[in-house]
Amino acid sequence: MSAGQGSGARHSAGAFAVGFLLLWVVGYPLLLTTLEAFGGGSTLEHFKTFAQRGDEWLALWRSVWISLASVVLAGLVGIPLAFVFERTEFPGRRILGALVALPVALPPLVGVIAFLFLYGESGIITTVLRTALGLDSAPWRLVGPGAILLVHTYSMYVYFYLFVRAALTRLDGSMIEAAASLGAGKVRILRKVILPQLWPAVLGASLLTFMTSLGSFSAPYIFGGGYRVMTTQIVASKVSGQQALAQVEAVVLACVALLALWIIRRFQGEESVTSAHGIAPERRKIRGLGARLGFGVVGWSLAIFMLLPHLTLMLISFVPIGTWTTELLPPVLSWVNYQDLFSQPERLRPMANSLWMATVATFGAVALGFLAARQATRRGGRLGGFIEGLIALPWAIPGTVFALALATAFSVHSPQTLRFLWVGTPIILPLAYLVRCLPITGRSALAGLRQLDPALEEAASSLGASRSRRLLKVVLPLVRPALMAGLGLSFITALGDFVTSIVLYTYTTRPISIEIASALRVQEFGIAAAYGVLLMLISATAFLIWGRGESER
Repeated sequence: MSAGQGSGARHSAGAFAVGFLLLWVVGYPLLLTTLEAFGGGSTLEHFKTFAQRGDEWLALWRSVWISLASVVLAGLVGIPLAFVFERTEFPGRRILGALVALPVALPPLVGVIAFLFLYGESGIITTVLRTALGLDSAPWRLVGPGAILLVHTYSMYVYFYLFVRAALTRLDGSMIEAAASLGAGKVRILRKVILPQLWPAVLGASLLTFMTSLGSFSAPYIFGGGYRVMTTQIVASKVSGQQALAQVEAVVLACVALLALWIIRRFQGEESVTSAHGIAPERRKIRGLGARLGFGVVGWSLAIFMLLPHLTLMLISFVPIGTWTTELLPPVLSWVNYQDLFSQPERLRPMANSLWMATVATFGAVALGFLAARQATRRGGRLGGFIEGLIALPWAIPGTVFALALATAFSVHSPQTLRFLWVGTPIILPLAYLVRCLPITGRSALAGLRQLDPALEEAASSLGASRSRRLLKVVLPLVRPALMAGLGLSFITALGDFVTSIVLYTYTTRPISIEIASALRVQEFGIAAAYGVLLMLISATAFLIWGRGESER
């Protein structure tokens, strides 16, 4: 066998090994869950039970329409903001533009409890309005679909803001100038020239928002009350012992997610245009003292509004338990909640659990994502496409579904079928986090590797560098910014995870998100807020790492 044939065989073996590993941790649990839903492949009874229950169809419909409404509302907020901060020049634009993107660094559960403290029946904003208007009760109740959509809009408009703003920086100004020289008005230029160039970014943000909303659990869990969507329905079925029904619900929700993914991909394929690589038009400068002051006031007011959940969480964290009842502002502020957290081992355990599990899962996801991306780019063809599909699959499937799939796959000890008893052990949650983070790290690695010139590695090989040396000295340094970007965002995702944790945690492995929910349940709001602040600060640090990686790409 020649050296070239030996190298090709090694590459093929590596690709098949990575593909098999991905298939085991990603595809196999979903397959087992589907088979269990069909009663081991022999019956449709569980699906008939699902089809005959009106509450199941109602929960499914609620998930779909809330996801669609979240896309519309998030787009109505995020797209105009992208135009304001990218197409106009005014004092403080850079700082304000960064502040507007801050909700992306707020873990879902932390954002939800911040809204509870702000807009709940005894929240700060609610109390201010009740006092100002002289009302005997709160002017609203933060419960039901309206509350869920409010939280979704706040947390998901950032996808449209970031995607569309990035697309605006790549806008071809020459096409706009050409249209204007031919007599086209501003509205026609916007409709015929600018929006078609932004369409791929809008579709990408819509897909991400729809998928995130479809798999959302924190907002429906806290604010849903009796208004169940499919994610909360799955957990309720599992808790009540209806395991087979929960598996059917998981399969149905996964099918809806995959159908949505297919539909939007079709739109992207048929409607997207190829962006030109011209120079973006100059930003419109705001002239006149009054206009500049007006933009400044509106911009800073918006930034403060976006920061209100963060600031409220910090304020509540300094309020001792039981000291704030009917007053507008807390009468007592102290460090007692933080002292309780850091002085009691049982309070520290969830933080330690989250840190080590998120760290292990993140580095595991970076390593596996990079290996998979490298094999996919080097092999190409059907095998490469198959590996890429497995990388993306956990992103297309709601977290509740994947948690249930992992619980199904690893709840029995059967080594001959590659099933191990990991449920209830410290292994299952890091594995779940790893699988959920794999699309982030894998896609980041794919983007970095595809920007890498193959001639660089070939030149190193011609100079006698071994494969490991080429990897360490050529490939990894060049893709490091992409890997760091994936690492930072993955750590944020794993650290604040609630949707998979609530299905798979045990008392000894409970993460910080579960402890926050427990503190809220027993009305220890200061402790819950203190946990939330710590989670927010750690996530913000990881967000800075992610942002640095993005800026270096």
